[in-house]
Amino acid sequence: MDIPRVPRAARRQWLLPLLGLVIVLLVTVSVGRLKAAAPTLDRSALWLGTVKRGPMLRHVKGNGRLVPEQTQWITTETAGRVERISGRPGMAVQPDTPLMELTNADLMLQALQAEREVASAEADLLQMSSRLRTQQLKERGALATLVAERIDAEHRAHAYTNGAGEVFTELDVHRMQARATELTSRVEMAKEQIDVVAQSLRDEIAAQRNQIGRRREVAAFRKQQVAAMHVRAGGSGVLQEIPVELGQWVVPGTVLAKVVQPERLKAEIRVSEVQAKDLIVGQHAEVDTRNGIVAGHVAHIATAAHQGTVTVEIALDGDLPKGARPDLNVEGTIELERLNDVLFVERPAGSETDGPSTIFRMTAGQAERIRVVLGRSSVSTIEVREGLREGDEVVLSDMARWDSVDRVNVR
Repeated sequence: MDIPRVPRAARRQWLLPLLGLVIVLLVTVSVGRLKAAAPTLDRSALWLGTVKRGPMLRHVKGNGRLVPEQTQWITTETAGRVERISGRPGMAVQPDTPLMELTNADLMLQALQAEREVASAEADLLQMSSRLRTQQLKERGALATLVAERIDAEHRAHAYTNGAGEVFTELDVHRMQARATELTSRVEMAKEQIDVVAQSLRDEIAAQRNQIGRRREVAAFRKQQVAAMHVRAGGSGVLQEIPVELGQWVVPGTVLAKVVQPERLKAEIRVSEVQAKDLIVGQHAEVDTRNGIVAGHVAHIATAAHQGTVTVEIALDGDLPKGARPDLNVEGTIELERLNDVLFVERPAGSETDGPSTIFRMTAGQAERIRVVLGRSSVSTIEVREGLREGDEVVLSDMARWDSVDRVNVR
């Protein structure tokens, strides 16, 4: 049986489209497997650094200001109105230098009243002493009378006894003896009464004197309050600030003035709380006053952070340069430790300390991403523990925008 043949032209009609489809699929798969071309950057736009080996100084920096070591805040002891201000900020003062005067009519009236009460108590003491002494004299007079009567009764009783059989009866004798015995008892009672009056005199006078003493203390306190209204510096130094105005009414505890000693200053700097973990008291420090560098040491570290920073006090060991004054802006550098013979590099942007990280290393016109392990850090340098060798050149610039690529062409 004969099989009909398909013409070649007909077979080509469906074979060519199939071949084209296969070619398109192969091209698509090949293109999909191709990696994206590496981006190209100018070398001048990159910040590069070289890995070095040797000693590395760990230090932290912070900005702050110079403050006096000793600051005297002058406050008011009583309420009053600012009547006069004689001090001016910047003037040198001594302990008795007048700064201002306050007025308070009620306080002056209370001082006068306290003095009047002292005078009244002293007058009461004189009257009491006179009255008690008069009573004591009366008691002594009564005792003398009783003693005289007792002596007379004893003499009469003796006389009656001797002449009992002739002139006096036995009843008269017993009566005189009883009279003498009674007077003897009354004399003893009178003596006790005198002792009681004398003790009462001493007790009442002592109590009144204590009362006078207390009133004198009140009067002295009121007088001291009045004297305190004449505000004085109270110490040597420079008057830095007077935060009150004429006519202002102030209450007890209000700050009236601030006196400092400008020749004795210290630095207060603010260090990032992340960098402050290695700070300890006694570490060497340097303070840049913009007019000279002064050596010092860490004297105090704040126990709490404030707005992401820790306040550190630096005691200055060297002489201050000219122009150094309170509230001058300064920069402090604190030395943490010196590392000997370590591998280190300038600190890359966004690097993490004490852990793994990635960094771009320069190799033959390209920057290649590699994994490294970084260690202890300083302000501008960081220790390299793994992943780099001495002499390697790395990119220190911020490469966050190239996180999706592993290589960057550098021209």
